[in-house]
Amino acid sequence: MDSLSDFQKLDETLSVLLQQLSPQSRQVFTRQVAKELRQRQQKHIQEQKNPDGSPYIPRKNKRQDKHGRIRRKMFTRLRTARFMKTESNTDEAAVTFAAGVTNLSAVHHYGLRDKVSPDGPTVRYARRQLLGFTDADIEWIKDLALTHIAK
Repeated sequence: MDSLSDFQKLDETLSVLLQQLSPQSRQVFTRQVAKELRQRQQKHIQEQKNPDGSPYIPRKNKRQDKHGRIRRKMFTRLRTARFMKTESNTDEAAVTFAAGVTNLSAVHHYGLRDKVSPDGPTVRYARRQLLGFTDADIEWIKDLALTHIAK
C-alpha cells in the first residue's frame, strides 16, 4: 500500500464532502475520528504489529525472566491515554504522543540511534512503527464520513 498517496486521496475526497457540513458538525466528526483512531492505534501496539500487519522485531533477551518468558510487552505504558493523545478541530484530527515521550516514540518508530541511559552506550533501535494507517483504517474513515454526512 502506498499510504501517502492513499492518504492524500482520502484527504481530498473527505475535504470536499465535509466542507458541506457546519463547523460544529465537522468538529464532532473529527473528534470521533481522533478518538476511534487512537483506539485502533492502541490495538496495533497491543498486538505488537506494524500498521502493515508485520510483527514488531522482538526485543533483546535481557527483558526475559528466568523461564525465558518476556516480562512485559513493549510499549504497554506508551499506548495508554496518558501518553497517546488526540487532537482535533474543525479541519483535522490527529493522534500524537505526549511531550515527554516524543523522543522515545520517534526513536522506535523510525529505528534511530539513542542512548540506553544518560551515561550508557548509544544503540540503534529496531524500527517498530507505532502509528500509521492500514487499509482497514482508511476504509473505516471513509465509511464513517459517509455515515456522518448522511445524518
